[in-house]
Amino acid sequence: MIPTLGNFILILQLYFIDEFSLKRAFYILTVLSACYPLFRLHLNQRRGPRQPTETAWLRSIFDAITKAFDNQHEHPDFPPDADGLGPQLSQKVRGDLEQLFRLLGVDEDHLDLFPHPSPLLVTDRLCCIFCSLEERPQPLSRHNKPQEVKLLNSDFCWVQAQLFVAYCVKCKAEYYPDRITFQPAASSYGRVQRLEYGASCLRVSKHGIWMHRRVAWAQEHAILRFHSSWSSFADWLNDTMSAKSKITTRQSQRLYFEHFARRLIESHNLEESFTVPAHSKAEVLAKSVRNLIGRNGGVVAGAMDHGCTNCTHIKRYPADLRAEGATFDADSTGVVDGGDNSDVSNGPGDPNIAQIPAGLPSHPTPQERQPGTGRGYARLAVMDGKTIPHKICGVGKCEGPLVNYKNGRFCQDHLFMRDICGIIPCGRAVHSQGAVTCDNQLHKDWHAKDVNRFYRLSFPGVQRVIRRQNQSNSAATPGQAPALHSDLPQLGETPGDQVVHTFRARKTYCLQTVQWACGCPIGWGKCYDSEGSVQVLAIIDNIWAANPDSKPSFLAYDDACNLLRHIVTQDPNSPWLSSTRFIVDAWHYIGHRATDILCRIWCNPAPTTYSNGSQPDLIAIHVDSNGNQHTTRAFNTETAEQLNAWLNGYEAQLRHMSDINYDFSVHVLMLLYKGMVERRVESKGQSLSEEFWEKVRDAN
Repeated sequence: MIPTLGNFILILQLYFIDEFSLKRAFYILTVLSACYPLFRLHLNQRRGPRQPTETAWLRSIFDAITKAFDNQHEHPDFPPDADGLGPQLSQKVRGDLEQLFRLLGVDEDHLDLFPHPSPLLVTDRLCCIFCSLEERPQPLSRHNKPQEVKLLNSDFCWVQAQLFVAYCVKCKAEYYPDRITFQPAASSYGRVQRLEYGASCLRVSKHGIWMHRRVAWAQEHAILRFHSSWSSFADWLNDTMSAKSKITTRQSQRLYFEHFARRLIESHNLEESFTVPAHSKAEVLAKSVRNLIGRNGGVVAGAMDHGCTNCTHIKRYPADLRAEGATFDADSTGVVDGGDNSDVSNGPGDPNIAQIPAGLPSHPTPQERQPGTGRGYARLAVMDGKTIPHKICGVGKCEGPLVNYKNGRFCQDHLFMRDICGIIPCGRAVHSQGAVTCDNQLHKDWHAKDVNRFYRLSFPGVQRVIRRQNQSNSAATPGQAPALHSDLPQLGETPGDQVVHTFRARKTYCLQTVQWACGCPIGWGKCYDSEGSVQVLAIIDNIWAANPDSKPSFLAYDDACNLLRHIVTQDPNSPWLSSTRFIVDAWHYIGHRATDILCRIWCNPAPTTYSNGSQPDLIAIHVDSNGNQHTTRAFNTETAEQLNAWLNGYEAQLRHMSDINYDFSVHVLMLLYKGMVERRVESKGQSLSEEFWEKVRDAN
């Protein structure tokens, strides 16, 4: 029923006398309409057998109405009007609740017609989801009395709210606005909870602090657009509100985990299976989500199904190039030399030439289209590493997480080494409690110099030192990779930069990201010791383990030649060799050796048109306004560099996170970046059309 002006006039005439101000009357009607969610729960409970006429839900509504009529109301703008008539009129309203809701137009489809001055936090569910498989659903009762909590509402204002907890008398499940706690069937463990993914408010503190979901969306956009951290978002919010109540960094962090845990679980379609210990800490929630969707790496939800005109093209064959005017040399390998154009004509026996492994043909075989088959399509993925590490155990080769990320050095398995000298392989006990070396004066002095050299440097300071050292050495050693020279004294006969110690926690080597040629991220992983072919292969194997049919036609990587060589050497029958061509991205290819025959022939990102036509998907023929033909690259092979440049804004935050927060945050960043790319694709009309798929299926 749609409310009309006549309905309001009728209600005012029937239930309010002249002594009541119009402001008070509308306030009472606002409170009444906002109580409809409780009235729904009351009606649903009344449908069950042997239920009382006046349920606890109805008593909560009566309390709210009586308080609204009360002369001693907390609202400062209400004068004491109609003294002594409040109880009488509230009783009259209580008897006609259903008719009043109908006149006000409040029903299942209009639950938020009026905002409540004191919001009610209550579940949207009417029946227990665990006991509803039987013939008669189990209605929810009210659990204890409502609690007074603080809520940061959708207008970014602090208000007092009432928290109602629904309760199933049969299975003892408790229904909060943002979660459901219950005892798992046939389990002797404690209670667990399921998240409510459509919750409008989230609890961010066990002390009764709640925030509207709109605040969480504001935090999400602040992270995406301004690279905001938890603390900086809390500071901005406090400065914006200018209220006495301030949100803390811990509450901002909890809001981040509560919001993005729901976003990640929903994106992976794991709502029904995900549970976490009831009323758990933020760290436990983040760890549970991380362990479910991917530890030390993972796949971005929906990435395998992504496709657009920038990363997915109609399959091309040598005949297509010939039709466009390309010509091939029968004896040409179809390669473009690298940056080092040294003479490679010395023959295959020259030890300076990197030969093609025995398990790989000397030249790629041009693919010819089989008669009667669909044309198909080709996709290119790009992979690269970004040096954004996090701390790990200080013992060499150990990948364990630290027990203490503030100033700790060891994982749980190596915690005993706190009492052993940090110089390896000394092995003696430390000279005093809290020390890191034994009583050997040489060890103590070397540690003092190490502290003086490194501990006073911040992350920007280290970058500044590297930059200055590179500038001073650039004339003597041009092209030298960035490195921080320790300048530490030698210890005995061991040079200073070769002393093995456990004075500091180690770090992972890099973050490895994989994305389609349009920039849409596919997955990621971590390299612990180096960006070696073994670890890189393990990462891409993990990403495509559950989706082998979605492997890309081409994978661009700055060290693709060594990766291909490793795959062929370890397993000549690897599925990667039949599904994917490994190529070096265009930027790094110019620096590869011309003497690496495998790189020149198999990993060339753009064979010339005068080639054997083995990789027609990588090149396109364009005709300019003068009618001249030009060979261009069909795909952008530098999207990994673009993603890594975007990740630079989060580097300072990620470096100081624990392994749990690091993994969770990288999952979040990949989710946000994917959404940003997909919005750009949609706005530019670059989605794959039905016409595209008709060409893919065309067998002519």
